[in-house]
Amino acid sequence: MSLRLEVDAPHPGATAGSGPPPRHRHADRPVRARLNRFDLKVSPYLYIAPFFILFAIFGAYPLGYTLWVSLHDWDLLAEDHPFVGLENYQRLLGDPDFWNSVVNTLGIFVISTVPQLLLALWLAHLLNRGLRARTLFRMGVLIPNITSTAAVAIVFGQLFSREFGMINWLLDLVGVDGIDWKGSKLTAWIAVSTMVDWRWTGYNALIFLAAMQAIPRDLYEAAALDGARQARQFWSITVPMLRPTIIFCVIVSTIGGLQLFTEPLLFNSGTNPIRGGPMRESQTMTMYMFENAFAPHFNFGYGSAIAWMLFALIAIVAIINVLVIRGLGKNQTGGE
Repeated sequence: MSLRLEVDAPHPGATAGSGPPPRHRHADRPVRARLNRFDLKVSPYLYIAPFFILFAIFGAYPLGYTLWVSLHDWDLLAEDHPFVGLENYQRLLGDPDFWNSVVNTLGIFVISTVPQLLLALWLAHLLNRGLRARTLFRMGVLIPNITSTAAVAIVFGQLFSREFGMINWLLDLVGVDGIDWKGSKLTAWIAVSTMVDWRWTGYNALIFLAAMQAIPRDLYEAAALDGARQARQFWSITVPMLRPTIIFCVIVSTIGGLQLFTEPLLFNSGTNPIRGGPMRESQTMTMYMFENAFAPHFNFGYGSAIAWMLFALIAIVAIINVLVIRGLGKNQTGGE
């Protein structure tokens, strides 16, 4: 006679001395899975939402409202603002002072931006080499950018002074007569462009330097083994690899260069500053916009139309610059 004992097999998830697993653990799994999916899908949008909210309030809404104002005869001193449609834009097309400001803006932009970016690229190339006290030089090129714009404009206004300016004094040493830098368009453009270049070249140089340091050193070593000199390496490796950074700097410089206001304003202090000199020699579009939107005209509608024409000009010039740089990059690399 044999005695048989039957013992129930333990639950696979149970441990010694533990009872049956609680059922609520299995019930929580679908809830947690839904929360995880919700977190993965929604949380990224919550993280970036503050930027878009602030942009909508302080960027998109003012931009749209300015377009609405440009379609009205919006006198700040009047209670009524009648709708005039495209009349302000039609008036702009026949305004010689507006076209003068466009010419001044483009002239200063070309004279300042092209040398600025080329000089910044050259400085970045020098700072990327094995120089002594590299950190000191890298900090030094950024000092002009952190200097107050008003201080820079006042100093350069004295340097380019007709009677007692250092620039005319240096020109006199080599037999060149003193120049009235505020007396003609070209000389005023050169003076303002020099001020802009001095202030922003170091900033762009540091951006180029950061991009250069990300280029793999293997490319330069392979080119050196093939017999390529440093100049050839620069134009065949560095410049093509910097194309995205160059496009970024060109766009930023285009936006800043076409919005010049403080430099030409303070440069002409004492001689109708908001008009850019007695004959509007260096009046930019932003200065002309300010003149019409505020004192002495107080015409917000006309000033808003100028602002939108400036926006269109910036967009057109930026697109042209990007297309030109991409074309040059394709020529350097033999096409894509």
